[in-house]
Order: sequence, then C-alpha cells, then structure tokens
Amino acid sequence: MGRPMALNLMKRGHEMGVYSRRPESAAPLVEAGARRYASPDELAANAEVVFTMVTTSSDVELVALGADGIIHGARPGTVLVDMETISPAVARAVAARLAEEGIEMLDAPVSGGPSGAEQATLSIMAGGKAQVFERVRPLLEALGRTIVHMGGHGAGQTTKACNQLALLVTAQGTAEALTLARLSGLDPAKVREVLLGGIASSRVLELFGKRMVEREFGAGIEARLYHKDLDIVLELAHGMGQALPAAAVTMQNINALVGRGGGADDLSALLKVVEGLGPAGPEARQ
Repeated sequence: MGRPMALNLMKRGHEMGVYSRRPESAAPLVEAGARRYASPDELAANAEVVFTMVTTSSDVELVALGADGIIHGARPGTVLVDMETISPAVARAVAARLAEEGIEMLDAPVSGGPSGAEQATLSIMAGGKAQVFERVRPLLEALGRTIVHMGGHGAGQTTKACNQLALLVTAQGTAEALTLARLSGLDPAKVREVLLGGIASSRVLELFGKRMVEREFGAGIEARLYHKDLDIVLELAHGMGQALPAAAVTMQNINALVGRGGGADDLSALLKVVEGLGPAGPEARQ
C-alpha cells in the first residue's frame, strides 16, 4: 500500500525520497522521479516528514530506532508519520524515544485497502500532538478522504484496533450467513444481494462477501496480516480485562486458516474454514 500512497503524494508535487528493504519495491517510485536512499537514517536526514508503511511492531522499532534507523538521521522538528497497523503500546514507546531527540511522531494507521491507497480514499486515524497533526494534514489529504485526529500517541492505533475488530467479526458473520444460505438450498449470491439492500449491509459484505460468493480467495490483503491485527486487538482487550467473545471465535478460525496453509489467501477464505465445520467436514468445498 505504501507505493501507491507515495505516488499520490508525488502527484501533488511533493519531492519524494524512498527507502525499502527490497529495492524492487521502490523501483516504480524511482522511475517516477523519487530519489532512492540506502538506509532510513540517510533518508530522514534529507526529509521534513517521513512516512513509514511496513508490517509489524518490530519492523517499526527497527526502522525508527535501529542501528541505521530514522532517529539517527532526522533533525529536531522532523515528523515521522507511521501508517501501518501495530500495537498502541509500541507506538507510544517509539514516539517517546523519538521525542527525546526532538523528533515528532504521529501514529496514523489507515483503512481502505489497496484500492483506497490507489484512489487516495483512505480513512486515516491519527494519534499524537494536535499541532503536529495540523502541520501534516495537507499531506494526509493527498492520501485519504476521512482524516481524523483521535487523541494522543497510540490513539490512532487503538482506533485501528477497533476498526479491525468490527471488520473481522463482521467477516466471520458473513461467512456463516453465506454458508447457512448454501446449506439451506439458497443461492448465496441472491442472499448477499438481499442483505446488501437491508440493515445487514456493510462494506465487508459488499467486498469480502462478493469474494466468498465467487470463491475468489486470491485477492486483497493476506489473511496472515489480519491474524496479526486481531492479535493486537486481543492483547489490548486482555490488558484491560475485557472479554471479546466474538473476537476469540474469529481468531480461532483465522488461526485454522493460517495453520492449514491459507495465510497468503484473502480474508474471504474464512468461508472455507466455516464450511469445514459443517456436515461435509474439514474437506468441505475445497
């Protein structure tokens, strides 16, 4: 998702420098006019605002605070805008360490998927200082349509955890509803059409439900990344002593999906796990 986001910033006339662990990932940006840097600290030394879009909490810690991390090159006043989904606690810890060097940070995860990144229609939820948020808002407006300051450091990631909780539990419900429809002798495509016209309608039913009906399990964001996100959700809830029973059931099924080798499948492959719980057993509808 980071590549189309960077291209959208460049389309707005912003000078762009890039670093990626795999050079081929940045090649289209370099071809479009971005300058390639050899390390995060070298890039940060030549930037006013640095965006990161990696994968896990440990990736952020490495890119921001590692031996050649952003912290070693950025000047005081530089802003790091971190945009993937990670632990709110890690976001706060990284922000605190950067602040010791005068470097600002926003945790600003996004929702909208690859298509939202390409079309600059992402929903962006930001945590950090209000004045820093306002400083970089014009840049965020090149990336998304819904851009909201949620509060202090970690608030953006906490909001994203809530987003992923609602998304994943709804995906579980969609898989169950379409499975029940099929077993009842109904056409799942027609059932989905009716549901989309009523109060059960959702973007999850629209997008993932379509893939479930069409049994198209190879598109979109890999299920293993949703597994990572739901683990963050459950860790956050556990720390507060809050049970999330629907999330726990959904996590069991995503665990099953990943465990059977479906980690690279689209989240819609959750349908196969639900089907495997039915009369035909674990080999159902393979």
